[in-house]
Formats: sequence, structure tokens, C-alpha cells
Amino acid sequence: MARMTQRRKIHRFVLDGSPQSREFPVRHREDVLAVEEPLEIRLGSLPFTVTMRTPGDDFDLVAGFLVSEGIIWAPEQLVSLRFCAGEDENGVQTFNVVEAQLRPDVVLPDRGRNIFTSSSCGICGTDSIDAVRKSSHFSPAADPLTVPVETLSGLPDKLRAAQAVFDATGGVHAAGLFKIRDDGGTELLCLREDVGRHNAVDKVVGWALRERLLPLAGTVLQVSGRASFELVQKAALAGIPVLAAVSAPSSLAVELAEASGMTLAGFSRGTTLNVYAGQQRITAPAPVPG
Repeated sequence: MARMTQRRKIHRFVLDGSPQSREFPVRHREDVLAVEEPLEIRLGSLPFTVTMRTPGDDFDLVAGFLVSEGIIWAPEQLVSLRFCAGEDENGVQTFNVVEAQLRPDVVLPDRGRNIFTSSSCGICGTDSIDAVRKSSHFSPAADPLTVPVETLSGLPDKLRAAQAVFDATGGVHAAGLFKIRDDGGTELLCLREDVGRHNAVDKVVGWALRERLLPLAGTVLQVSGRASFELVQKAALAGIPVLAAVSAPSSLAVELAEASGMTLAGFSRGTTLNVYAGQQRITAPAPVPG
């Protein structure tokens, strides 16, 4: 966790009305912050994009980003990943540039994006949904997975229990990939944390690509924030049939989930959840005999 967190001296103001707060309203202490640094992604020697991320699992991030862009979908298409030379003002390697070598037959974008990626998807409307459908090599719609509603509602607590960086900083998002067993139980396959919720999902998808697990049939992706169009897009391109979020989805996220045959749940908070698309996958508990 060393590069993922950083200690900083702060001035903490205490305004609780206690005698101590009146005598010593400012306390000097340290706080732990989530690190945010740029990562430049290169395809071969050509710059492709820069994303702001929390360092750690960077190869997973790059692999997942390439899947999310529709550039690759099989591990054989990714020949190698390596850190390129990059130093800070003190001559220390920053590990902030990753070069991906792709198989020669992989079709590259016409030009590098040369933009900073953010939490907003930057695209909207029917054209974007059609583009996702055309570029997807997996079909979540054909996945026969069913999930007991009590199992789905319990995933946020399982995700939260595994968030070590959030425990230290309170400043990162998380994405957890859960396998749903035949008995309704769950297995946490992969959890990733990052200041960007889209990066956390890319790290999960990239891990799955490198582990040769795509498409991710029979799984649920639980995220700690809201469900944007971008997160649904990433899940669809990885073949994930169910995406659940602790907060709200956007209207376009719901439209894409419906068009992709995915199940999308929001406001999943232990005792309640809303299902916005694909409700046929969610099984309700049997009624209690009167």
C-alpha cells in the first residue's frame, strides 16, 4: 500500500464546544491521503492517453482500459506490458508510464486520445450505445445467471469489509467482482481500489483478462459509487451480466444496460435495492407461510 497512500501534516480544528476545544481549537496531526498521480498509457512507442489514478495494479489498469476501449478482448492480443523510464525531479523512477505491446493484427485507433480521462463518460445518446453494441465481443444477454436478492443486497458489506485503502484514507472507490455459486453463496474473485471509480473497474477487468477469465459469465460487479454509463459500458464489454452500485444510476446507464441485456441495480444498501434493468435475474425470497 506504500505508493497508494501518503501521510501529510494537517491542522485539525475541533469545534465540539468542549473546554478542550475552546482552549486548544487547533490540533496538529498527520492524516493519510489516497495518492493520485497521472499514468501515461502508450501503445508501442506512441502515447495513447493519460489517466489520473491511484498507483498500484497499473498493468491491470492498462489491460482493462484497452478492453473498455474495445481494442482487445483476449489475452493473446496483449503481448507485453512494461514500465517505461520516467523520473521525478529527484531522479527517482515514477512508474507513471506503461507501454503496451499489442499483437500485430490488433487494429489500433486512428490516433492517440491525448486527453485526461475523468469520471464522466464524455459521450451520450443512441450513437454511443450502438457503438458499444457493435464493439462488444461478449453477450451478457445470454448469461443464465440468477441471483437471490438477499445475496445481492449483501454484497456492499462484503465489498466494504475488503477495502483496506479506504479504511486508511476514506478517499477511494472500490470495485469487487463476485462469483455467484449455485447455492446462492458468493466468492470475491478480485477487488481493486482507486481514486477513480472507472479505474477501479478497469483494474478488475484487466485482472480478469490477464487471468484468462473473460468473458466474466456468472459474476456480479459491485461498485462503491454510482452507476454511470461508462461503468455499464465497461461491464458489458467484459461480459459481466450484473452490475450493482450503492448509489444511483444515470438514465443513459439504464438504457445501455437494457440494450446490452444486463441487470443493473442501484441504491444497494443492505436492506433495500432498486433494480433498473434485467430484473428477471433477481430471485425473491420465498414467502413466509402465514
